[in-house]
Amino acid sequence: MPIITVEGFSPAEVPADRRLVLAIEEDVVVDILHACGGNARCTTCRVEFLAGEPETMTVAEKERLAQRGLSGVRLSCQILCDHDMTVRAISRLGGSGRPDSGPKPATTITPPAVWTRKDA
Repeated sequence: MPIITVEGFSPAEVPADRRLVLAIEEDVVVDILHACGGNARCTTCRVEFLAGEPETMTVAEKERLAQRGLSGVRLSCQILCDHDMTVRAISRLGGSGRPDSGPKPATTITPPAVWTRKDA
């Protein structure tokens, strides 16, 4: 089982292929935002990888990051936990002024994942 570490928090072992956003929120217990419910629309679930960044990404993630002009970050709602990872949670509920983190993301990646290499 992969070990997910969020900077400043204790690592947690998570089931293989769990969505990273859910692992961060429910297993590591970090108040990460996911305003769109984990649908690759809002970018509030973005993380910075400190170690273990996946070489692949969904087309939806790649398109959304490009549309927003974001680099050096990834969308945790579009990543599966299939190996050990260490991240920095960038957008958190605490201090955001939002009433909640957003709708609970589904257990499977949405929209349905179409995979590509992150550098392609």
